[in-house]
Amino acid sequence: MTASRAGVAPVDWGRRNLRLLAVFGPVLIATGVAGLTLPPGLSLMSGAAPYDIFHIIFGTLGLAIVLARSARFAGLFNLGFGAVDLYQAVAGAVGFFPAGPFGLRPADHVVHIVLGLLLVVFGLHRSDKVDAAV
Repeated sequence: MTASRAGVAPVDWGRRNLRLLAVFGPVLIATGVAGLTLPPGLSLMSGAAPYDIFHIIFGTLGLAIVLARSARFAGLFNLGFGAVDLYQAVAGAVGFFPAGPFGLRPADHVVHIVLGLLLVVFGLHRSDKVDAAV
């Protein structure tokens, strides 16, 4: 018996991906701006300018996808960025690129694993609806 036959509405993963990105995009932007403005000694995480610029650029891209209400691209962004987060956790732990220029620290690895898994799970359940509402 399917969820709709049992009286339970099916999960709208397109809407969920948009909502997650509506929170995550601005958080990326704020993280990048904070990294550029805070003194390095006040942060547990990397304060490297390339890392902060990376956050601002991809946070802006994520916000643009939300404003365009593209559930399809929100899911693809979440999947792709989550995979990049997981790669950065491994790269930082073993010293692969971009660990050096991004100045990755242990706290970065923890955040990358947690957010990477969350984003990948949501992105794998993406919807190909282009006009889902947030």
